[in-house]
Amino acid sequence: MEAARCRPRAPAISVAESVSSGVSGNTIAVIAALVWAAAAIVTAVRILNSKSLDDESPSPPADAPLVSVVIPARNEAHNIERCLRSVLTATYPRLEIIVVDDQSADGTGDIARRVAAGDGRVRVMLNDAPPPRWFGKQWACNTGARVAHGEFILFADADTVHSSELIARSINTMLRRNADLFSVAGRQELGSFWEKLVQPQVFGMLALRYGGTESVTQSRFVSGKIANGQCMFVRRKPYEELGGHGLVRSHVAEDMMMAQRFFAAGKSVVLAEGRNHLSTRMYMSLAGIVEGWGKNVYAGGRDSIRMGRTGRILYPFMLLSAPLSGLLPAVVLLASPFIALPVPLLIWAALTQVFLLAWWGYVYVGIGESPFYALLSPLGAGVVLYIFVRAIARGRRVAWKGREYVSA
Repeated sequence: MEAARCRPRAPAISVAESVSSGVSGNTIAVIAALVWAAAAIVTAVRILNSKSLDDESPSPPADAPLVSVVIPARNEAHNIERCLRSVLTATYPRLEIIVVDDQSADGTGDIARRVAAGDGRVRVMLNDAPPPRWFGKQWACNTGARVAHGEFILFADADTVHSSELIARSINTMLRRNADLFSVAGRQELGSFWEKLVQPQVFGMLALRYGGTESVTQSRFVSGKIANGQCMFVRRKPYEELGGHGLVRSHVAEDMMMAQRFFAAGKSVVLAEGRNHLSTRMYMSLAGIVEGWGKNVYAGGRDSIRMGRTGRILYPFMLLSAPLSGLLPAVVLLASPFIALPVPLLIWAALTQVFLLAWWGYVYVGIGESPFYALLSPLGAGVVLYIFVRAIARGRRVAWKGREYVSA
């Protein structure tokens, strides 16, 4: 009896306190998961609030202004014929097309000349090597613009395919909305397994950052502006007044910087959705995806951040948070049979993974792909994380198509 009296007592915890403590942690886990779901829902709503080229007239305007199409092309033998033939189907009546062969080693220029044979609208020219501090694409665009005669200039990537009505609908949009810079967000062609797994991840992150076309067009902040350099129209006069592509000669994300510089100068920047009128197959392999996005996401993405120097310091952590948020819930759930993990963490991971699967299922159905790819979304997030880490390690050093650059 005496020994029993001397035995130390365990701290008394009431049932109510125990339940309250458990509910608190679980509640935080649920709230954290719901915050992610709310962000996804808001992104979806912002995307739906977009303007489409389908809403514009396909008929060319009266007294249609001359449009110059400049196509910079370096080692694009596998793309240039398809691109050029699609532009030549344009119903727009006043058109000149300038293909700038950027010292290709694969016969790009010869293919373009063969396709254009007998069509007086097309000119194929060989470009000089870019001067110091110039990226090759910007130099080729600048060269094409210097010999162009159009009141409007369309800069089109060689891996794009255009509908016959794209130019007419775009010029109608520019005239109606008084746009100085106008670009079209088209459909991304996804051929291989890795394209279908990784490309939606990157574009989903861009949608999370920028929203739909009207979010970009109506943004009051320079950092909220972005353009699609795959299909970007400019009015010749403000383009030349601002310095042409010399304005962005050393920026790897030249389209985004062009939109920001136009807006900062008081010009009108407009973005529209045009999936039925423009398509692009950016990369055809995992290696191409890694190299292509690796040159843009860090060196170019820094220019999309607010808060000046502080924002640039924080940017690597912000960049990595996107793929980590898509990868960590799956990692936690896969590790749970082998490691004792807190219940709130498991609740967060399970709920967030359900929301992620629903989100990616919605995305894949929206782009016309099988929703079963949503099940592999953690793998896609892992690949994107690798691309981002690699890009951050390279810093402002950029390698693309056999050339080395340092982005501004």
